[in-house]
Amino acid sequence: MFNIDEELKKLPDKPGVYIMKNKDDEIIYVGKAISLKRRVRQYFGSPKNNPPKVNALVKNIYEFEYIIVDNEVEALILEANLIKKHKPKYNILLRDDKQYPYIKITINEKYPRVIKTRRVLKDGAKYFGPYPSVYAVNDTIEIIRNLYPIRMCNQNLEKNQGKTRPCLNYYIGRCLGPCQGNVSEEKYMEMIDEIIMFLNGKEDKLIEVIEDKMKKASEDLNFEEAARYRDQVKSLNVILEKQKIVTTNLIDQDIIGMARGIDEVCIQVFFVRAGKIIGREHFILSDTFNEERKEILSSFIKQFYLGTAYVPKEIFIEEEVEDIEAISKWLWEKRGSKVTIRIPKRGEKSELMEMVKKNAENMLNQYGDKLLRKQRENEKALEEIRKAINLKEMPYRIEAYDISNISGVNPVGSMVVFEHGEPKKSDYRRFKIQSVNTPDDYKSMEEIIRRRFTRGIKEKELIRENKIEVKGFSNFPDLIMMDGGKGQVNVALGVLRKLGLNIPVSGLVKDDFHKTRGIIYNNEEINLDEDSLGFRLIYRIQEEAHRFAISYHRSLRSKKMFKSELDNIKGIGEKRKKELLKHFHTIDNIKKASIEELAKVDGMNIRAAEDLYNHFRKNGEV
Repeated sequence: MFNIDEELKKLPDKPGVYIMKNKDDEIIYVGKAISLKRRVRQYFGSPKNNPPKVNALVKNIYEFEYIIVDNEVEALILEANLIKKHKPKYNILLRDDKQYPYIKITINEKYPRVIKTRRVLKDGAKYFGPYPSVYAVNDTIEIIRNLYPIRMCNQNLEKNQGKTRPCLNYYIGRCLGPCQGNVSEEKYMEMIDEIIMFLNGKEDKLIEVIEDKMKKASEDLNFEEAARYRDQVKSLNVILEKQKIVTTNLIDQDIIGMARGIDEVCIQVFFVRAGKIIGREHFILSDTFNEERKEILSSFIKQFYLGTAYVPKEIFIEEEVEDIEAISKWLWEKRGSKVTIRIPKRGEKSELMEMVKKNAENMLNQYGDKLLRKQRENEKALEEIRKAINLKEMPYRIEAYDISNISGVNPVGSMVVFEHGEPKKSDYRRFKIQSVNTPDDYKSMEEIIRRRFTRGIKEKELIRENKIEVKGFSNFPDLIMMDGGKGQVNVALGVLRKLGLNIPVSGLVKDDFHKTRGIIYNNEEINLDEDSLGFRLIYRIQEEAHRFAISYHRSLRSKKMFKSELDNIKGIGEKRKKELLKHFHTIDNIKKASIEELAKVDGMNIRAAEDLYNHFRKNGEV
């Protein structure tokens, strides 16, 4: 039995992280302290001086743990990692699973490529970003490819140079053909150096370089090449006109501003790269009513930069935060060079901060009330469901399962996840049924539930051993919903019992017109008012599970049809089949296409296009 008073006496006067748990052994709060002894004891003093949120936390603390570290920076890093990993109920949480896109130049390989990525690796390549959206990355790469005829293929030119035929990009002048050795490495690397210059924001200097090339080509009477350089300069000037220079200091910066509503906060981050705003992102934080601004800002900075691969040289915030020195040291270590966190007082930085804060206020005015209203509706819907089936705890995480097949062919299953009444698509999962080849929904569902929770148990073990971070399967639901009646519910309960798990399971039943009728729980059918928020949420969940299962089943069927039509055609492998379907969408469109149209598909060449064209006509299909 954990005795809080006795354990408080044992606390060391050292820096570390403390972990509060409830009676179900769930982590409900994580904090850091320069002195564990002083900080943790404060929670269990007089409740009169504590804000309501702290008193609510203390009422639910059943036991606590602590981890001693060497200094405040280590405590800060460990605290941020544990919050991200466990998402404790009483911490301020940044609910953002986004991984920002980057532009990668593969200077670690022969004849480098310019590609889009969401992973920053220590592989010798050059990375630029993060960019606020994938559209910004796509637009930038398209500009680069229009300016420079670099390769787009992923061939290993160390091994395969000269061994394959050039692709269509070479024939239409969008690639210089390094795969054939048609361009020297020196000439190719000149283009890459200019691309790097462009991505570093040195467009003015790049224009000077290209103009010098244009003059030299003109002097050498090479007017075609001079015209190409002239067009590049024109394109770059258009780009420069579109970009807004907001600071004369051409280093990378993030500007973080905040606006506060009644029970939510909007934080705006403006990304400034080489003096230009390349984009912005906003974040809505809820349950912040009793939190101080500096505490909200500190929590945001730690969680935001824990999840991003890139840290700029300067970060501007609107006011001092308690952990500013420790955060600066941590970000310095993460970046590998000095990071400065500043509070602008005057000048262009102060004006820029005001602009960011106004944008945050505008975002909150536009969407804050709507988001808060939606959140409260979801809370009410979940409470209606909880009361209807008499659950002890609020079902904040709900998982719903469905099966899709046609006469037992290609049976598949879906798992959709709703957290706090909203779909969490990053946790959706699809299952291709392995043990059933007849129309048996019960056995199919048994397999899905077994696979899902067996995987979850293994992941939880690995997390406890600190071998992996939190994954989708390790988050167990507060309530499971089966798309079916008592039979499906009992199948799921049987699997859970064998695995030693106690999770409530309900069924979602439909009437003769295939319309949601009610919910099955403890072998009883419970009907909710069709106009109630709880019923609407159940309906959304059931329809989403069904849609997700059907879409997966359709994709498998189309792949099977696609495979059967194009198998054994000379020169058409898996990659080309995929690109053909992506380009033409249907087999009929592929059959009707001309040789020239087929040759335009990524990965296709003239010979493969002719073979495919002749195959269908030889077989009399066209």
